[in-house]
Amino acid sequence: MRNERNEPVGILGGIGPMATVYFMQRVLDLTDASRDQDHLDMLVWNHASIPDRTAYLLGDSDENPGPVMADDARQLERAGARFIAVPCNTAVAFQDEIASAVEIPVLSIVDETVAAAVAAVPGLTSVGILATDGTLKAETYHRAALAAGIAPVVPDDVVQKDVMSMIYDGVKAGMPVERSRFDAAVQHLRTKGAGAVMLACTELSILKTDLRVEQPDVVDSLDALAARTVTMAGGRLR
Repeated sequence: MRNERNEPVGILGGIGPMATVYFMQRVLDLTDASRDQDHLDMLVWNHASIPDRTAYLLGDSDENPGPVMADDARQLERAGARFIAVPCNTAVAFQDEIASAVEIPVLSIVDETVAAAVAAVPGLTSVGILATDGTLKAETYHRAALAAGIAPVVPDDVVQKDVMSMIYDGVKAGMPVERSRFDAAVQHLRTKGAGAVMLACTELSILKTDLRVEQPDVVDSLDALAARTVTMAGGRLR
C-alpha cells in the first residue's frame, strides 16, 4: 500500500532548527499510526544557516534568504520529495520564489492556518495575528485573512515588541518565557476584537506547547501545517 502514498514529504527546515524538530514531532503526533510503517516518509533539510528572514524583510540585512530557500527546494525535489512543507511563517514572504523553483507543490502554512482558524471558530469575522515583525510587514496573513472575508487584527507597538522578545530572546535563545506574557499578548488581541488568535510564528507554536496552552481559539500554525502534511501525503489523521 505504500506505493499509493504521496511521499516522501520534503521539509525545508532550519528556520528555525527547533521549530523544524517540533514540526516533525507534530506530524508524528497527528498521524494515526499503529506501527512504524504507518508514519510518513520524510526528507528533511535542516538548513540552519539560511540568512535571517525577518532581518532581510525589515531592511536590517542585505543577505537575501529567498535564493537560498529556492535552491533548498530544488535539492529536496531532486532527492525525490513529492511535495514540500516549510515550517516557518516568515519564510512565506518568499513563497512564490520557492514554489517557482520546483515542479512539485509547496504547501502554504499561512493558508492552512487561516483555514484552521475558520474551522475552530464558526462565524469568525476577525482574527488576531501574533508573528514576527517581518511577517507583519509582509502582510501575508493579512491578505489570506481578507481573502477569507476576515478582518486581521495586529498588536499595538508595545505588545509587538514583547512578542518579538518572546520569540528571539526567549524561544530562539533557549530561555524560558513566563506564561503571563503569552497570555497578555493573546488577551490584548481579544480586547481589540479578535475572535481567534493565530500563532503565526513557529517559535510561538513551540512556546504554546511548553506553556501547555489549550484554548480552542488560539490556533497553532505548525499544527495546521502538520495536519495538512499528513493528509497530503496520504496518511490518516489521529
